[in-house]
Amino acid sequence: MSIEVNNESAMAADEAELARLGRFVLDSMYVHPEAELSIILVDKEAMERLHIEWMDEPGPTDVLSFPMDELRSGTPSQKTPAGVLGDVVLCPQVAEEQARKAGHSIGEELLLLTTHGMLHLLGYDHAEPEEEQEMFGLQRRLLADFLGKEAPTETTL
Repeated sequence: MSIEVNNESAMAADEAELARLGRFVLDSMYVHPEAELSIILVDKEAMERLHIEWMDEPGPTDVLSFPMDELRSGTPSQKTPAGVLGDVVLCPQVAEEQARKAGHSIGEELLLLTTHGMLHLLGYDHAEPEEEQEMFGLQRRLLADFLGKEAPTETTL
């Protein structure tokens, strides 16, 4: 499994932990062990440019996902084929603001956003209430399992 973490932002982040989370999520979702994932941390200006270019939305956002081979979750008996999962782009500056409001650390917020972005790469979405319930429930369970905690509620990490 190839997981590349590039911190192009001016903020410190635990790149090794983000890579461990990436491996954990991919293993938990039965993604082929030779799948490739890129996690990139950028500053607000770079995130705003991406947000405008790809989503036609002004201002920076917290996370963007760019799928490549459109891999989906596998099963214990049938892993996904090998391929390039895609890129998760994070903005630590936005994450820091959100973490402060949520009452947890920026590290926890980056883990949350990475998980969220990876689920988008695997085809999960939250446009409809049922989709949101499924995706956010899975996100909470994956994070809780990774952190060795009881699954948090919707308002906590």
